Order: sequence, then structure tokens, then C-alpha cells
Amino acid sequence: MALFPPFLSRALTALAAAAVVLGTSGCAQQLSVENADVPGWKATALPSTDGIVAEDSGRILNARPVDHTENVAAGTYSLTLVCDGGGKAFLAVRSAGQELVDLGAACYGTRETTKLTVAKTGPLELSVSSVDAPTLYAYQIVQAG
Repeated sequence: MALFPPFLSRALTALAAAAVVLGTSGCAQQLSVENADVPGWKATALPSTDGIVAEDSGRILNARPVDHTENVAAGTYSLTLVCDGGGKAFLAVRSAGQELVDLGAACYGTRETTKLTVAKTGPLELSVSSVDAPTLYAYQIVQAG
């Protein structure tokens, strides 16, 4: 003899399955940008490589850009940007008031790379921004092989 009628048994089975799905999805941890170990995250998201001439990493906690200046020799480079935390981040590179690159990356740990040509030795103005803050970011400028 059945403990519950068939329709009630199916309803209880469906409810139990839904509870399992909700319970396991609650276990998936989302990146906490505010508490993240930025150097640890960068080490896996954008590992060090030979030929780095400039790099930076950090947090964007609001919509204000993070600006940085680096002196770089004339030449051809590879510029890589990675971010995490959701949304999208952008890295604008300017030299002598002229925009050289505006690189965007989806903030899910995917690296975006582009070629960067610096015509004249001098300071590069780098500005990282995101309207989807908070996010983590890291970039590298590496001599092209």
C-alpha cells in the first residue's frame, strides 16, 4: 500500500529535485571583488612572461577610471587585458595626446590581446575603466617577438 497518492508522490519528488538544484547553485561562489587577493588572482589570470615592459593590476570599485603612466621605448608590443567580476572593462592607451589603442574585455577571466605600436619613446598614459564596477583588472605590455 502506497504511503502517498501518486500525484502527491510526484509533487514531492519534483519539490525535492528543485531543492537539490537550488542548494547546489547556492554553493557556486561568485568572485568578491572587494575582498579578492589581487596578486593571487593576477598570477592565474595573467601569468608573468618574458619581455614585460609595463604591467598593472587592481580593483575598479566605482565608475572612475584608474590611470597609470609608463615610460616605454618606441617599438611594437603586445597588449593584453583581463578582468573578472562581471561586465566589461576597457583599457585606453595614449601617447602625446593621441589614442593608440582602446581595448575591451569581458570580465569573466577571458584575455584580450592586441598589437600596440609606439612611434616615439616616452610616456604612455594608460586608463582602465568599467561602467560595470566592481571589477578586477590586469594588463601587460610585452615586447613583440
